[in-house]
Amino acid sequence: MTVEFDLFIRFAMALAIGFLIGLQREFSHGIDGREIAAGERTFALLSLSGALAAMVSDELGTPLILVGSLLILGIFTSIAYSSDVWKRESVGITSEVAIIIAILIGALCYLGYLAFAAAIGIATTVVLSIKLETDRFVRALTREEVFAALQLAVITAIVLPILPNRSFWEPPFDVINPFNIWLMVVFISGINFLGYVFIRIVGSEQGIALAGFLGGLVSSTAVSLTFSERSRKQSGLAKPLALAITIAWTVMFTRVLIEVGVLNGELLGVVWIPIASAGLVALLYCAYLYLTHRHSDTSELEFHSPLDLGSAIRFGLIYGFILLFSRAAHLYFDETGLFISSILSGLADVDAITLSMSKLRSTGAVELHTASRAIVLATMSNTVTKGAIVLMGGSPGLRKAVWPGLVLIFITGVGVAFIL
Repeated sequence: MTVEFDLFIRFAMALAIGFLIGLQREFSHGIDGREIAAGERTFALLSLSGALAAMVSDELGTPLILVGSLLILGIFTSIAYSSDVWKRESVGITSEVAIIIAILIGALCYLGYLAFAAAIGIATTVVLSIKLETDRFVRALTREEVFAALQLAVITAIVLPILPNRSFWEPPFDVINPFNIWLMVVFISGINFLGYVFIRIVGSEQGIALAGFLGGLVSSTAVSLTFSERSRKQSGLAKPLALAITIAWTVMFTRVLIEVGVLNGELLGVVWIPIASAGLVALLYCAYLYLTHRHSDTSELEFHSPLDLGSAIRFGLIYGFILLFSRAAHLYFDETGLFISSILSGLADVDAITLSMSKLRSTGAVELHTASRAIVLATMSNTVTKGAIVLMGGSPGLRKAVWPGLVLIFITGVGVAFIL
């Protein structure tokens, strides 16, 4: 009885998954009255046939039954495809490939891979359902973006595996590990590229606040510079522009926590308190700016793809230098030298010093609270740098709106880091 019940479950799963895929095909192509090769009933039967063929093959001890069934159904599918091409003069094999997948999913169900078969079925249905979105996304791609994606693939799948995963020299040069350094390049390049893709999906012309958030995913410094320049031309937008800039800074704090969390969970348990405190103050100041001056204006931020091999190599060199500089500063000048190097590094880039401290802490080269405070100092240094861009390049109204938030963020971050 138990064996029969188990078989019922497997075949029922095959039937359900096939029906799900067929339902999507029917909805996608049959809703406008067009004839399709297979709908929900046909797909359900195809998946069921795959399970039956796998069962008979298993009972007879030969895979020929399953292979023969696939061959016969493949012939029928080819005939249906040829007929479809002849009638509509259109070329496309999406449904035909889905038919083969449904048959194989049925075989997987019989073999007992129910969770895997369900995952494949759901993934197939999702891929089939997002045709319009993917087509629109592909049409919107530029040559630069496709080339950037290829470069990300090159630095990840080709360059990274061939690099040696070891150090070659004595301290402080022991932190120079080619594989680890390039792994951080891949990590940051991936974050930047995903942020850029998100902007391309959502669109570049957004409300000022949303533009600040999206821009912060790629470069909060660029947001600070762009909106500071705009404030001189449109002085009436001082508070909305200040809101967008502060939102971009808030995104930067979140990004730092994500980077640390991925690389060093122990360090995250300490550094999140001052970074989150500064981020919370920034968020509250955003709420104040929003409530005191709402504005519905839209803004268009122009961002080019942040990824190319040149920038990746530059970041790798910067990261390696900061890693070496921080290790030497801590080795020869203790905490004071490390904090000074963090402040100086943060003036230019917060990602490199964040990754460096996370790495140094994971190897035990730096104390936990020392690494945490170094990251906070670098983050505050970077925030002050962006604040200086606004204060020097923005309109009087923008300066007046931004500086209280800048001071509060700085005091909170540094104060919490060195008090706790």
